[in-house]
Amino acid sequence: MKKIVLTGPESSGKTTLAAQLAEAFGTVWVPEFARQYLDALARPYTSADLLEIARGQVALEDEIAAQANGLLFLDTSLEVVKIWSEFRFGECNAWTLEQLLLRQPEHYLLCLPDLPWMPDSQRENPDNRDALLGIYRRELTSLGANFTEIGASGKQRFQNARNAVAALLKTDNQ
Repeated sequence: MKKIVLTGPESSGKTTLAAQLAEAFGTVWVPEFARQYLDALARPYTSADLLEIARGQVALEDEIAAQANGLLFLDTSLEVVKIWSEFRFGECNAWTLEQLLLRQPEHYLLCLPDLPWMPDSQRENPDNRDALLGIYRRELTSLGANFTEIGASGKQRFQNARNAVAALLKTDNQ
């Protein structure tokens, strides 16, 4: 199973690209578990909630992976939980850190925050997306992860992401 994670700051087009890429490559994608968890939460989230989000994300990934055709797109992964835990609470729980190292995908598509900010009830950082992008870059680099930065808008953004995935698959098949 080849896993490709879409990651990056809030409102950078990850969900849209995950759905488009899954359709283009005839497979399935894993949505962001945090959205459903936080929608059901009747209070501000805490550090403990981020552990539950990490566990839920892993379980959802494992459940949906069974339906994939050998290629799975993830609309977030544990690096987001780690980054957000550290950004918001100054630390990340040990379980998330351990699972992050054990569950490394083949590739990350790091979505640039070059799209207009689209507010929703769960987004918190319209003004520091570039600073957060730097945190994402540093995290992926520290993990030794393979990643491609994806920018532009609309059809060009999708084409950039599709080309990156196609190149990755072509390289793997040679």
